[in-house]
Amino acid sequence: MLKSVLVPIHRAGWPFIGGFFALAVILGFVWEPLFWLGLLVTAWCIYFFRDPPRATPTRAGLVVSPGDGRVQMITKATAPSELNLGEAPLTRISIFLNVFDVHINRVPVDGTVTGLHYHSGSFLNAALDKASEENERQEIALETPDGVRLAVVQIAGLVARRIVCDLHEGQQLRAGERFGLIRFGSRVDIYLPDGVAPLVAVGQRAVGGETVLADLTSDEAQRLGEER
Repeated sequence: MLKSVLVPIHRAGWPFIGGFFALAVILGFVWEPLFWLGLLVTAWCIYFFRDPPRATPTRAGLVVSPGDGRVQMITKATAPSELNLGEAPLTRISIFLNVFDVHINRVPVDGTVTGLHYHSGSFLNAALDKASEENERQEIALETPDGVRLAVVQIAGLVARRIVCDLHEGQQLRAGERFGLIRFGSRVDIYLPDGVAPLVAVGQRAVGGETVLADLTSDEAQRLGEER
């Protein structure tokens, strides 16, 4: 029970938590009700930067979700040109993170970082399709030990103003490892290799580091879903 309540906080959150708390104290001297309002915002900030442990499936070939949130869309799109994954359209799974979701991003597969590219841009609503091309984003190319390549893109949203990515080219990674975060509402896109079908449906909730988005070794057709 305590483990579900006393969740670790990501180190990037402490400056914000301290800042909100200090502001709450200052506002309290101006007018006491403002202190409680500031304390409420501080509590939300603690909740936002929570970093719960995850149980990652470890079988080779599984692609796990890089973030928590709702599967916003599954469509065909060309991967960012800077990552050199070719011009052919690939299946792109877009996961939208609202301000109440865990915003820690996790590595989807075992592999090596083969490319990184940061792109400054707008801060449109991350739920929009054009956010993939117009918003601030961090693009990441990964290659599995079997030579399969895929891409993950962190996309800033309407409220988000900072993408954190702790990776460097050539880095060896394991599926489920933490690699960064996006502050205050955002989206993550993952581009699957050609011929790999998604195993999630639009509207489904994904859990970062746990939900299996695809299986690189399977020839199963794309799964459909409906709200019930």
